[in-house]
Amino acid sequence: MVGKVEEYLLRKIQDEGAIHITLIDPEKVTVESVATISSESESCGSSAIMVGGTTLVSPDLLNDITRTIKRSVKIPVILFPNNVTGISEYADAIWFMSLLNSADPYFISGAQVLAAPLIKKLGLEAIPLGYIIVGEGGSAGVIGKACPIPYNKPELAVAHALAAQFFGMRFVYLEAGSGASRPVPAEMIEMVRRNVDLTLIVGGGIRTREHAKVAAKAGANIVVTGTVTEIGGIEEVKRRLIEIIEGVREGAKDRIRGIHES
Repeated sequence: MVGKVEEYLLRKIQDEGAIHITLIDPEKVTVESVATISSESESCGSSAIMVGGTTLVSPDLLNDITRTIKRSVKIPVILFPNNVTGISEYADAIWFMSLLNSADPYFISGAQVLAAPLIKKLGLEAIPLGYIIVGEGGSAGVIGKACPIPYNKPELAVAHALAAQFFGMRFVYLEAGSGASRPVPAEMIEMVRRNVDLTLIVGGGIRTREHAKVAAKAGANIVVTGTVTEIGGIEEVKRRLIEIIEGVREGAKDRIRGIHES
């Protein structure tokens, strides 16, 4: 069953072609700073805030951060959990995600089984997501015991994304890893987009306007950035966010224009 947050995301994508989401790592912000970061992200044009990180975080800190973000913005707050400890009652929704290329069944379905009763009890909207780590993989790949898909093997990304679709998931996420030296290649994004009928999320290594533009033009419906909010003062964060979101919008327009011309 599609919930309100998912409906909102799909409507925004339908209207704009592609959207941006800001990812906030609870361990890399303070309760004092996160209110400003999240509100500025909203004012710059982010369509939602994702909350989560790779390393374990205390439930109390996660609750404090999530509650502060929720009070600071009107856009949805979506949990991006690294484990069962990544759940907070103060969010609007949670990516109910399976790390499809993990070598450990715990990250494919074990953690999800443990988390499901709590998610139901808290009344969080669960959005089914196939999570695929590619390239360097970063900390997420190490913690999740993933076998990252090489950048030059886009057909393997397609195979995993198709598995997500056939499992009944409605979103698929190509993740290069936080702080990756390069983002997911356009060829991989394009090939997944051509073969899969899911809402496509792309993140990791996207630091510039051009990176964001390339991802959206290649077929990303949602572009996620997190590292850009962790470096420098708030004015510098705003500048980078504005540039990246402009890149997403430009890429979406180019893609729509190309579809109409073909």
